[in-house]
Amino acid sequence: MEIFMSRLLGKHVQCARSRRACARGRLPLFSVSTVELAAAAAHVDRTRCHLAVYHSEPGDCGPCAAPEEADRPSRAQADDSVFDMTKHKPKAESRSDEAEGPDGGWGWVLVGALFVSTSLVFGLMRSLGIFFVEFVQYFEESAQAISWISSTGLAAQQFFSPLGAALCNAYDTRVVVMTGGFLAGLGLILASQATSLVHLYLTMGVVSGLGWGLVFTPMVATVMAHFTRRRTLALGLAFSSIGISSFAFNPLFQLLVEMYAWRGALLILGGLSLNIVPCGALVRLKRRPKAPQKVDSESSSSCAAVLRRVSSYLELPLLFERPYLTYTAAITLLNVGYFVPYFHLVAHSRQVGFSEYQAAFVMSAAGATDILGRIASGWFADLGHFRLIHLLSLWTTLAGVFIMLLPVSSLSGSYAALMVISLLYGFCSGALTSLVFAVVPMIVGVERMMGALGLLQLIESVAGLLGTPLSGLLKDITGNYAASFMVAGSFLILGTLTMATLPHYFSCTEPPAPQRRSHDDKDKSYHSELAQINSSPSDTSHGGAQ
Repeated sequence: MEIFMSRLLGKHVQCARSRRACARGRLPLFSVSTVELAAAAAHVDRTRCHLAVYHSEPGDCGPCAAPEEADRPSRAQADDSVFDMTKHKPKAESRSDEAEGPDGGWGWVLVGALFVSTSLVFGLMRSLGIFFVEFVQYFEESAQAISWISSTGLAAQQFFSPLGAALCNAYDTRVVVMTGGFLAGLGLILASQATSLVHLYLTMGVVSGLGWGLVFTPMVATVMAHFTRRRTLALGLAFSSIGISSFAFNPLFQLLVEMYAWRGALLILGGLSLNIVPCGALVRLKRRPKAPQKVDSESSSSCAAVLRRVSSYLELPLLFERPYLTYTAAITLLNVGYFVPYFHLVAHSRQVGFSEYQAAFVMSAAGATDILGRIASGWFADLGHFRLIHLLSLWTTLAGVFIMLLPVSSLSGSYAALMVISLLYGFCSGALTSLVFAVVPMIVGVERMMGALGLLQLIESVAGLLGTPLSGLLKDITGNYAASFMVAGSFLILGTLTMATLPHYFSCTEPPAPQRRSHDDKDKSYHSELAQINSSPSDTSHGGAQ
């Protein structure tokens, strides 16, 4: 033991001499490894502790009673010091990969969840017309009063979209979507027991509309956050469920009404809508990091602090940014005329002399090409040959032109010409749908995408509600739908011209997406700028002296 201690102390003394030589400048600084010094010192301390425990009494306890546990932090620090530089680059790469998105894996599972959720939201809303005649006969109300049921549901879905985005920013996205699915089903279940139109307004309109608003925007933002290169294709595949479910739900709902009456049919639809809850359970989106805010208890409860927090959750500062306002104005103008053919194309076909079956088939054919356009547009956009904003402008312009050609094609009474224009319109209208959402992260960044989608849905809802009544007013004034389709198509072209005023619109390359800057980053940059300003005179004086 004495020989062992002498050798060990000799090595320790040699290390100490090396340290003193480095301090005097006789040896280079890097000739002695810091890891070797730390290991040698830890080995000496551990040996002393073993000897102390060996010579101590059995009941004696001290700081050396657990030498291995005491040594673990030092070895962990040594390991961290060795591998700190090697881990730096992979961490940066992992951050970049996480920011870009995995483009696969669990993201495709979320695409399936969005497929089912979208079909149970918009596919169901498009098929509620089956209950229109039943409500008119049962409640003995006017068609205008009955039509407010679906209008209230659509308006509530778009109005509560910012609320869904804010709740996802404040809490967990999974909980918000599952709650929305529960409310959507609950509203339809309660509507099956309605005894007046007011009950239907509150249940199918407000309650189910609130649930739909909590589902659609968070699910879309979740899918977009999991994709980068295939983002538009993923949205196109998910949104294709709207057309598919419209074809499937219309005969299904009619069968349910014939078998169980409208009350039993609504009860079954409520249970069907509860399938959104397991779709929301599949969400595994991580909450975006927020800058730590150091506030005291008094200021955190003040009104100003609450308003600032609500504003950050709703992403209200986006309303003061020119690119986002320009894009929102363009989509709002597009939305004025986008839904007009869905409501008036069948009536226009009947007015020009085609049969009821032929008029219905025109709309069905347009719906089929709508599905094809969503998928094909997503696939082509993800090839990267053109910028997304340019493709959106192209499909929007073509859709506007084909809407304006719908009454022109039927002037000669040619059903084939009307069918061809309807097929082209359906393809273009479906192609632009996925791009409307895919362009948003290019303008505001991925971190603010959730709130941006919610505000966009809220603002464009006004145009969606005004577009169809304006088209009906023009029909009442002129006696036909020619002016209605002309004005509707011109609104889409006007939206394209508004997009052309976006910054970097005419650039062939995609500009970098803006990144959120935390308060700490702003303070650091501010202090660094001040340090540079303060040190610049001294630096120049030192340079002149040298």
